[in-house]
Amino acid sequence: DVSSPKQGKVDPNNMPHVGGNTWAGGTGGRDTAGLGGKGGPYRLDAGHKVYQVSQAEKDAVPEEVKRAAREMSEKAFKQRLKEIQMSEYDASTYERFSGAVRRQVQSLRIILDNLQ
Repeated sequence: DVSSPKQGKVDPNNMPHVGGNTWAGGTGGRDTAGLGGKGGPYRLDAGHKVYQVSQAEKDAVPEEVKRAAREMSEKAFKQRLKEIQMSEYDASTYERFSGAVRRQVQSLRIILDNLQ
């Protein structure tokens, strides 16, 4: 069961972690920032293979946990914007322009990677 969202511990060796609710950047777990899990505050990719919990499990997360996760995510987002000296308006403007060329940038990255 999920209890409350949290960042989770950072593994200094960046080992892959699957399941549980301890490690930041893990996959398929609960409560912590990571990928493929449920109840975590935001997505955090540590570069490992992603193990996905079912949509039914995600849908079963209590509303108060979802609300707490959204609040924690919003707080972390605002803190990150502050760190990089960007306003919420700047972020939305960046996202608007970035989104318009996202596919082209991805295609260009693939081409450049193949050339290297």
